[in-house]
Formats: sequence, structure tokens, C-alpha cells
Amino acid sequence: MSRARYTSQVGLPWAGRPRRADLICWFGIALSGFYALALIPVRPMLIGNHPLLLELLTGSMSSIVTAGAFARVGKVPLVLAVVSAVPGMIMFDPFFWWAGRRWGRGMLTIFAGRSRRGGRLISRAERLGRRLGWLGVVFAYYLPVPAALLFVVAGWTGMRLVTFVLLDTLGALLWIGLLVGLGYYLGQDAVDVAKTISQYGLWISIGLFAAVIAAQRLRGGRPPRPAAEPEPSVHG
Repeated sequence: MSRARYTSQVGLPWAGRPRRADLICWFGIALSGFYALALIPVRPMLIGNHPLLLELLTGSMSSIVTAGAFARVGKVPLVLAVVSAVPGMIMFDPFFWWAGRRWGRGMLTIFAGRSRRGGRLISRAERLGRRLGWLGVVFAYYLPVPAALLFVVAGWTGMRLVTFVLLDTLGALLWIGLLVGLGYYLGQDAVDVAKTISQYGLWISIGLFAAVIAAQRLRGGRPPRPAAEPEPSVHG
């Protein structure tokens, strides 16, 4: 069975029987999605009371901006507002680099899809990754493609893991610095909003969790699209 045919049948980036490394890498990528989903209920409760902890756990934009605002009013050190977000932002990035190293374009296809739009996205990511090289990793958060795609390209094109982690950390710091600066500029207004969110955090968390579950059920309950009817033969 060819690699392309196997991938198209089961939706996986490897061909044949997976090795242990394939399963570990695939599990790490899947875990990144489940991890983000599992933390949805705690975000509203932490953002107004423990923004540094939320940064550390998620590296989310809202937590970083809030930490910058807390630094402005003297509630957290500015350096910690920047540094605390780094682990949450990059903790799963090496798995995407590894996926690029092991599976190359197969992973890009799985990640972006096989539609025409997905093909254009893959081509753009390849072009940016190859032309920019290490700059593609450093400025991944600023470029008009998902950062994970550029990380896959980095692994595919042979970038060493140590180099990738260092560049990814530098890029994360540049992005975090921008967001912390925004929060620092907003100051007390952003703090007040965050505290209001946390005040009603339990109810917001319940609502978010219910919305996610409902969306998953609606998506899973859609009837399959009917297959196209075959065109009549010109030979009768």
C-alpha cells in the first residue's frame, strides 16, 4: 500500500504500522488540544486573581495582557509578567517540530486539510518557512499562517531541536513583550475587567463548558453528506 493511499484512508501522517516514536509524537500533539480544552473552565476564575498562574498554565493572550495590567498597578513584578508566560506558550511546540522531522508534508496535509484552501495554506507555510529560515520561527506569531505549521516546516527542513527551542523561546518573548506592554498601557481598566470576570468565574466556566459540549454534540450529530450520484454513461 502506498504512503499517500494509507494516509488518505486513515487520516494519519505515517505509512504502515506506527513506531513508538510516531505514537508518542502523535499523542503529544493530541494532548495539546485536550489540555487547552480541559483548562477552559478555570480560565475565568484565575484571570482576575492569579494571572501569573494562568500565564504559566496556558500562555494565553488574555492572561498575558492581564498580567501586564497587574504589573502596571504594582500587583505583580513586570519581569514575572513576561517570563511566566513562556512555558505555557511553548510547552507543546517541540511536538510539532518533531512531527515535521518525522512526517514532513504528510503532517502539513493532516494539519491543514486536503481542500484547496488547505493546499494554499500549506504552500504559504512552506514558502515562508523555507525563505525565512530561522526568522520564520522567531516571528511565527506575527506571520499570516498558524505558528504550528511553521514549526512543522522547521522540523521538516532539518532545523536542530536545540536551535528550534531557542528560537521559539525568543519568538515567544517578543510576542509576550508586546502583549504585556498592551496590558501595561491599559492598566487599571484591564484589571477591573479581569476581576469582574473572576467574580462571576464559576458561572462563566459552566457556560463555556456547556457551549463546548453542545458544539461537539452538534458537530458529531450531523448526518453524513450523501454521496454524489454517478453521471449517466454516454454509451447508454
